[in-house]
Amino acid sequence: MTSEVDETPDMSEALGYEQARDELIEVVRRLEAGGTTLEESLALWERGEELAKVCRRWLDGARARLDAALAEEASEEADGE
Repeated sequence: MTSEVDETPDMSEALGYEQARDELIEVVRRLEAGGTTLEESLALWERGEELAKVCRRWLDGARARLDAALAEEASEEADGE
């Protein structure tokens, strides 16, 4: 198997959004192409699930930061009136 399948979840935590997204795209491409054993397919699927979680955490964090910035801006506008 390849190293991208053998990475531990702890290593996934260090991935940036773009890295996780790009690797997830590659995992999906390989699964769609077929030609892997059942064991390899399951390992790829598990890796894809972990990568999707990493992407989701990044996006949730970005959404929270944006919401906080918008709330702060609205608060400042309300205080200025």
